[in-house]
Amino acid sequence: QVQLVESGGGSVQAGGSLRLSCAASGYTSSSNCMGWFRQAPGKEREGVAAIYNGGGSGTTYYADSVKGRFTVSQDNAKNTVYLQMTSLKPEDTAMYYCAASKSGCSGWYYFLVARARHYWGQGTQVTVSS
Repeated sequence: QVQLVESGGGSVQAGGSLRLSCAASGYTSSSNCMGWFRQAPGKEREGVAAIYNGGGSGTTYYADSVKGRFTVSQDNAKNTVYLQMTSLKPEDTAMYYCAASKSGCSGWYYFLVARARHYWGQGTQVTVSS
């Protein structure tokens, strides 16, 4: 019943920008984490960014590799999470997956580790050329 619908992937030049969107239906983000993983061919899926909705306001988390370049945000009214990507590098090329915790989240570590307890989007390809 819960569905995560992604959009915004594409191909850009290095240094360019792209915004990914993930609209969740049949889902409440309260006390949950929503965010993004990515996976390049031959590599493990890695956490990119997340926002935690506990405590009345969103707390954001980022992988070291994207800090200062990516921004995760949300529109609670639309139940949508975004990933604004700037200063894109070829190493950012990957399939990007939206993820949302199913029932609760204690923060970044939980988001990274408890992947079996997440809902997942279909993935959207981001390609950054040099």
